[in-house]
Amino acid sequence: MPVLALDTSAAASVSLTDEAGVTLASRATPERRRHAELLAPMIVDVLADAGADRRDLTAVVVGTGPAPFTGLRVGLVTARALGVALGVPVHGVSSLDALAAGAARTLDLAPGTEVLATADARRREVYAARYRVLDPAQHHGALVELVGGPVVDAADVVAAGLGAGALVVGAGAELYPDLLPPVAGAPTEPDPAELARLALARLAAGATELPTAPLYLRRPDAVPSAERKRASA
Repeated sequence: MPVLALDTSAAASVSLTDEAGVTLASRATPERRRHAELLAPMIVDVLADAGADRRDLTAVVVGTGPAPFTGLRVGLVTARALGVALGVPVHGVSSLDALAAGAARTLDLAPGTEVLATADARRREVYAARYRVLDPAQHHGALVELVGGPVVDAADVVAAGLGAGALVVGAGAELYPDLLPPVAGAPTEPDPAELARLALARLAAGATELPTAPLYLRRPDAVPSAERKRASA
């Protein structure tokens, strides 16, 4: 039975996998500003491409970021709404986890290799987290484990801390190659199919809940002003 996975931490992307983690269909767009308009049609297209009905879904997996508020919220709200409508569980996985797992798979990295997954945080900063590659045969199919982060900071600060000695991948590295030299051939965006595979692996390892709380990592720009104190009588 298929698992639907979606990510809106950067551009919108959707995939459908079977319960072994094999990709059945996928769609992605480079557009980073119209998630609310694009995501629902992409889900319909992915189901059609795979010849699947939404009532066949056994779970929905969603990327939890880190990412800016607006785009990330679209994916999370959509996933939760689908879960309620279809009566299936919704699982959350960090988008940087998926990026690191995609790099480990694409580059065929040896267990023990460390990977720094990065994303564009705007404001001349990057989101980053450090991972260690695992032997999937010993970890229920999981390819990576988190060893540091996630953080949001300037590229030079990340490079001096989390980045030391790790292979660097992701859009953050593409933006600041002098500080965070990217590995050639590695993915720059998370693949939602990797979200599904990681969720399935974690559930197989005994996880009872994979929260969908968003990873914003910084406070929103707009905050309510503090209530003025009443003047003393």
